[in-house]
Amino acid sequence: MRLSLKARQVIAVTSIVGAVAVVLGGLYVSSVVRAGLQETRDRHRFLRNVTYHRARDVVAESADPYAALRGDAGLRSILESSMYSPNTAYAAIVDAGDVVVAHSDVARLGEKLSQADSLEALLHAGPLAQLGAVYFEDSRMLETRQELLRGDRLFGTIRIGESMMLLRVNFWKAAQNAAVAALIAMVASSLLAMLLAQSLLRPIHLIKGGLSRLGRGEFGVKLDLPQHDELGELGGFFNTVSAQLSADRRKLTGEKSTLESVVGRLEDAIAFFTPAGELLFANPAMLRGLPGDPGRRTLAGMWAADHPCRALVEQTSADGQSRGPVQLDRGGAMVEAPAGDGAGERSGRLAMTHAVNDASGQIVGVMLMCRDLSYLGEVESTLRYSHKLASLSRLTAGVAHEIKNSLHAMIIHLELVKHQIGDGGPQARPVDAEAANEHIAVIASTLRRLDDMLQGLLRFTRPDELKLQPAALASMIEAIMPIVGAEARKTGVEVQVDCPPDLPMLRADPAMLQQALQNLALNACQAMPAGGRLRIAGRPVRDRLVEVVVEDTGVGIAPEHLDKIFNLYFTTRAGGSGIGLSMVYQAVQLHDGEIEVQSSPGKGTAFRLTLPRA
Repeated sequence: MRLSLKARQVIAVTSIVGAVAVVLGGLYVSSVVRAGLQETRDRHRFLRNVTYHRARDVVAESADPYAALRGDAGLRSILESSMYSPNTAYAAIVDAGDVVVAHSDVARLGEKLSQADSLEALLHAGPLAQLGAVYFEDSRMLETRQELLRGDRLFGTIRIGESMMLLRVNFWKAAQNAAVAALIAMVASSLLAMLLAQSLLRPIHLIKGGLSRLGRGEFGVKLDLPQHDELGELGGFFNTVSAQLSADRRKLTGEKSTLESVVGRLEDAIAFFTPAGELLFANPAMLRGLPGDPGRRTLAGMWAADHPCRALVEQTSADGQSRGPVQLDRGGAMVEAPAGDGAGERSGRLAMTHAVNDASGQIVGVMLMCRDLSYLGEVESTLRYSHKLASLSRLTAGVAHEIKNSLHAMIIHLELVKHQIGDGGPQARPVDAEAANEHIAVIASTLRRLDDMLQGLLRFTRPDELKLQPAALASMIEAIMPIVGAEARKTGVEVQVDCPPDLPMLRADPAMLQQALQNLALNACQAMPAGGRLRIAGRPVRDRLVEVVVEDTGVGIAPEHLDKIFNLYFTTRAGGSGIGLSMVYQAVQLHDGEIEVQSSPGKGTAFRLTLPRA
């Protein structure tokens, strides 16, 4: 049974007072019993001494001491007078064999008197032994003894007996008085404890009421408690916390409204569930697909037991692990994800769940997200188109410069040819056919170079169709190693491949990506004419991506050239075509990846390709 704080306080105070009263009452009764036993001992001593002196005188004047003791009237009067004490059971003189010679009861002469416990021994015992003997041993007898000697020979003993049953009657009143005093003390302490509890618990009731108001969402709750004690300090602390909570709650209310507004505008369908499966929140995109009353929705009421969305939420609630993505058709059934990557191949929805944990790591809810794949396909198509435009803009940046230089050269040589031919008048000079043919040959060579550039540009703007499929990075590196290894051996370059066997598969066109990796590796070998180290490595990174690194210890790239190295026809190497890195850039863009270059002149260059997993 659960007791209130007030009841526990009253019980505690009453128990303490009761325990004190019992202890004090016990001490009082113990002192009364001891005093009574001492008074009995003193009375026994007096009677024993009187009997001893009379018996000594009688024995000293007689030849037969036992007969003298039995016949002495004075001794018999002394023994009989002991019976006037209400607690004394007997007073007797016995011989060495405990046979009664003289007794306060004449009828018991000649009987054998059994031994009893010593009153002196009980007085030397503890209070508990004395109380036990008085109140719990009705049949027990206590004696005071005095030996009788004649010369050096023991011939008898004076024995005075006391009955515990008779002695206890005198002590009951003391016990009753102690019990009444303890009861009065307990009743008074209970009343006092209730009054004190009412006074002490009032601030606690006020704090409890304040907490209830805070729990109902009230702002600015304050308690008016006196500040002279600890409870007053607690009230001041409560007021401070209440003000802080009110400020935080106003802030959270605004942030919640903002969050709901943001989530409500998302194209993705979002819902939050408790670990028990009750719906806490769903944005409009999710509500459109959920049956039933929004305020009374549960997993069991929304979906059948075998529905993928319900299974995802229940599994995440059970172990706290994210689930998905799982592709669903328009009817909600699970389907296999398409192998292609085109937007037109996307249909249905992707469903996934994530656990929501508190600061201690305990799961407090599950977020369910359903993504419309058709919308996602449109977004990806737009992104790919944007990437291709950026790639085309970067790759054609050098084409205009090359065309401009070629046209300028042709204009110069056409002017020279015109000068050689002249205007045909009477003063015209003879035509230098050889010089004119040289200029015409230069013009023809420039036109062929322009044609090659335009053909290359067409290849970049109209690349072969991508054939995306799962591809292993290790296989592509292995395929280029014969060519790269031969180039590396020419200049003494050490090739190091770091490709873990458990590296995830790439979503790639193997032929195109293999050509890009080969271009990067060959460029790295050519950048180390005096030897060095070429490292090709792969590792998984965030967001289902794989990072491929091609790193050398060559001459490096000048900082002013870093933003131009991917431009079409840009090169700093004698005899270079300026097409290799442009093709690498184009291949990475077509794979929806990213490429980053880091270089330090004289120390080396590192190309980092970030590509999506299969």
